[in-house]
Amino acid sequence: MSEITSQALFKPVRMGSLELRNRIVMAPLTRMRADNPEHAPTSLHAEYYAQRAAAGLIIAECTEVSAQGYGWADTPGLWSPEQVKGWRGVTEAVHNNGGLIYAQLWHTGAMSHPDFFAGELPLSASNVNPEQESVTPTDRKPTVSPRPMTKAEIQRTIADFGNAARNATEAGFDGVQIQANYLYLIAQFLNSATNKRTDEYGGSTENRARLLFEIVEEVLRHVESGRVGVKIGPMHLTGPYAANADTLPDMNYVFQKLNRYHLAHLLLMGTNTDVTGSPLESLAGDAMYRHFREFYRGHIIANVDMTPERGNRLIYAGLADSIAFGRSFIANPDLVTRFEQNGPLEEVDWPTVYAAGPRGYIDYPTVDAVSLC
Repeated sequence: MSEITSQALFKPVRMGSLELRNRIVMAPLTRMRADNPEHAPTSLHAEYYAQRAAAGLIIAECTEVSAQGYGWADTPGLWSPEQVKGWRGVTEAVHNNGGLIYAQLWHTGAMSHPDFFAGELPLSASNVNPEQESVTPTDRKPTVSPRPMTKAEIQRTIADFGNAARNATEAGFDGVQIQANYLYLIAQFLNSATNKRTDEYGGSTENRARLLFEIVEEVLRHVESGRVGVKIGPMHLTGPYAANADTLPDMNYVFQKLNRYHLAHLLLMGTNTDVTGSPLESLAGDAMYRHFREFYRGHIIANVDMTPERGNRLIYAGLADSIAFGRSFIANPDLVTRFEQNGPLEEVDWPTVYAAGPRGYIDYPTVDAVSLC
């Protein structure tokens, strides 16, 4: 066995109920190819994901759980029969190529825009503008102050996550991942700067985390725990998403409590902005994974700014169990082969990342492994 293929990244690993043939995970990547009235995946999606099936696991792009949670133009959903049918074509293509694929369940919350709702406001924890950009059907537009969700709407949203999880199983996915990270609804409830509620979903860390755990429990009614993951991590961005004094204690609480559910994995997002001088300064680089390994005992997928060298280092150090690669999978459908052969990587054609059609989606070249010997 070569020195490269004996590295940790290429060793099989158990992740919940699944045996992954390698520890290279394709991270969820929004690509905006569901440009149809049904917001359904097409044969283009099936070819795209099938090309990348050599990954130990594919986590499919952010997929909305309901029409009320829709908030990024030309992204797919998992609430209708048409969407289930479209995703079934994707999962069959991946399985026929020997791969495994998870669905990622998503509610955009305040990151949506009135343009998606005939002028009505998007929903969130509180009426706090996230001060970001929403990708609307016509252009990127500034976000607005959302409407606080009623308790009935919160319960409906929790049920929507469960329904989407059930639909994912019907569509043939091998599991589901709950999107609780970055700028979206669950993170809006967790964040003390965007959650100003005074009921049982606001105030204390426990209350602000309530929505996440009620969603986890609802999803587990439909999918076994060994096939459920959560994507999460502390953020330091702009506006209300700048890290504050609550950010790290909140995450410590969430990570520790997630142990109770015996989930398949936790995808931990590393720092993607400069944290110098912020409450997250001590978590720069690998320190993020070192810190949270103390709180979470299960399978950790490390993500953000990963290379094979860094991935191997994190696995050997016991700080991660598998490694997610995002941008490099866009331009390199045969990324696993390129890593195995220590081959060159293609560059991303950025204007085609958030676009339509096959260009920059299914037409990136693959390398001939023989030529690299």
